[in-house]
Amino acid sequence: MDGVAAESFSDGAVTPLSAIADAFEELAKLLNSRKDESKEEARLRLDTFCDACSWVSILFGCLGLAFKFAESEYVSKVHDLKEASRTHSTLQEILDLDVSNGTVKKQGSHSRNLRRVRQGLDLIRALFEHFFSTEDHTLKGAASTAYAQVCAPYHSWTVRTAVAAGMYALPTRDKLLHKLNETDQSAEKKMRRYVSAALPVIEYIDKLYRYRNISLDW
Repeated sequence: MDGVAAESFSDGAVTPLSAIADAFEELAKLLNSRKDESKEEARLRLDTFCDACSWVSILFGCLGLAFKFAESEYVSKVHDLKEASRTHSTLQEILDLDVSNGTVKKQGSHSRNLRRVRQGLDLIRALFEHFFSTEDHTLKGAASTAYAQVCAPYHSWTVRTAVAAGMYALPTRDKLLHKLNETDQSAEKKMRRYVSAALPVIEYIDKLYRYRNISLDW
């Protein structure tokens, strides 16, 4: 995927935001096509989910030092789940295996890693929502608000302090749009597409945990 992505982005045929929005709209369509099924039984393939999540990794790479924590909290977790998809077909399978083994919240478990990936998706959702709604229209303002809402409650003081310091190293709004090969208008449209498509995916993952009586406050 990486080679294809790099070639597509370089010739302008596809941008990272286009790829992210497209991938999550496909996931949302898959879930919506099964709306008549029990929400818990609506099976989402793990490899399909990971492929969509991999596009978001590109965005984290564009955000610089402030989001370095995402490399361990998101990128490596997606890689772990992608490896797991070789032997486990669906998100349900990895959760059920960890439930039966009592390893849902164990460091390095697939269920824990899925929880962290879900958090990363929600962080980008919040970032996109605030990107065009903050009064100062800065990336730092949007990123700081998104982090405070989504990740800060679960991070230690040390991590929160490091992230706060890193926010000053974020690229400017214009530089980020240039990196993404977008204008204000095109970026807003694609970011809003991602927000709309990611919400049902995030809610679906939460329901998988709740169905198994797993709390979401971790």
